[in-house]
Amino acid sequence: MTDAVKKKAVVLLSGGLDSATVLAMAQANGYSCYTLSFDYGQRHRAELDAAKRLAASAGVVEHKVIGLDLDGMGGSALTDDSLAVPESLQQGIPITYVPARNTVFLALALGWAEVLEAQDIFIGVNAVDYSGYPDCRPAFIEAFERVANLATKAGVEGKGFRILAPLQDMTKGEIVAEGSRLGIDYALTVSCYQADALGRACGRCDSCRLRAAGFSAAGVADATVYQPSSNAD
Repeated sequence: MTDAVKKKAVVLLSGGLDSATVLAMAQANGYSCYTLSFDYGQRHRAELDAAKRLAASAGVVEHKVIGLDLDGMGGSALTDDSLAVPESLQQGIPITYVPARNTVFLALALGWAEVLEAQDIFIGVNAVDYSGYPDCRPAFIEAFERVANLATKAGVEGKGFRILAPLQDMTKGEIVAEGSRLGIDYALTVSCYQADALGRACGRCDSCRLRAAGFSAAGVADATVYQPSSNAD
């Protein structure tokens, strides 16, 4: 299939393990991919460098970074330096939840998709091995797809959108296994909520624990680069 006839897709690319896997899956399914990242005031900004590396490695058509001021609202340990990132399991929705983040991200991805005349938007949310964020659930993805087709010129004119979340029902181990099968170099990715400027992981936050468990379950060597002070093996 040539680039001229490939279906276009916008892929949300955070720079982490899940979004890297989704990008590889989209390309394996014949999509011409346009990747989108957000500089939203996150403390773990090394993920933006990781996203650029992944986009370049994958040879995407275009990689775009959009700036947002979600840190101006606060309310999350990922955007507010006064709130500590938890290093132990928490009950309920954790303080690392960023209010309405995926709603905002998908809305902007939808706008770009409409400009590109792309009908498919990929997002790496997961509702199995995850932190319990409400905007990662299947019900949210289904609801946003309905909104996308009600709120856009393309949707009204019958060129509707699909919000594709291929990792939705996969365990982290299954995700790592699939990404490894597709040839992803997970050393290029950054998942840690408090990665240092070099992208090295703390090994203690919720994201690090889920990631390490995924490599272990898949029987794949952990490609994560950890900080010297990390207690990870």
